[in-house]
Amino acid sequence: MGAQTLSISEETEQDLTSPISKALVVLDAVAMAESPPRFVELLNALPLSRATLHRQLRQLVKEGMLVHDEVHQTYSIGMRVLRLAHSAWSRASLASVARDTLDMLSTQIPETIHLAVLDNNQVLYVDKRLPPRSVSMFSSPGKIGPAYCTGVGKAMLSALPEARLIEAIKAQSFQRHTDKTLVNETMLRDELARIRERGHAYDDEEHEGTIICVALPILNKRGESIGALSVTSTTYVTSLDTMVETYLPAMKAATNEISENAQIALGV
Repeated sequence: MGAQTLSISEETEQDLTSPISKALVVLDAVAMAESPPRFVELLNALPLSRATLHRQLRQLVKEGMLVHDEVHQTYSIGMRVLRLAHSAWSRASLASVARDTLDMLSTQIPETIHLAVLDNNQVLYVDKRLPPRSVSMFSSPGKIGPAYCTGVGKAMLSALPEARLIEAIKAQSFQRHTDKTLVNETMLRDELARIRERGHAYDDEEHEGTIICVALPILNKRGESIGALSVTSTTYVTSLDTMVETYLPAMKAATNEISENAQIALGV
């Protein structure tokens, strides 16, 4: 397995004064990695000594927060973290507000439906609806993905205030995933301008080959994004033009409903 490049925020580097902050930065690095990282990848990315990192990893595995794959010598998020996340989403989050709307939308659209939010300037998938026939893809609830090359990510970025957008763009890796990936800030900003003009975003095989999606931002009362909704399919089944023509009206109604309900329930 080839080595991957992990990154952390400037805020993280400045706040490692307690055992809790050290444990959290390790959890963040594992959660945001494109694939389960090895010890050396974490060591190269984090401002922790070898001994401290060993100690943190050992304790996090013991507590069920991380899982250590002894065959491949990698680390991944443990079930205890997933249980905590599920509890948080189910009680007070956009996922709880949107649940009924997603259920209804899934009866109207026979494709994969995603609900996502921005977390630390990356995409956090918080809910998903699968059709009777579905294809394997990267996204699943609890998984973190890049904002610059996903439909939901670009939809949310397009509706951020400029100060927040600058911060979010700085946090993007611009790693190339396919021949269609946007690989720099200029390309991304040009695409965000097009998204604002037409009102919806695309993922045109930018993160995964053959995977396409149409996405809409979910807005608060100030017109800023608090999440995004997408419908995802594959080039083997349909095209972006067909998806827009067929699904966009129902998607717009769903995002408007989620936005209204979120303003009431979450006060956003």
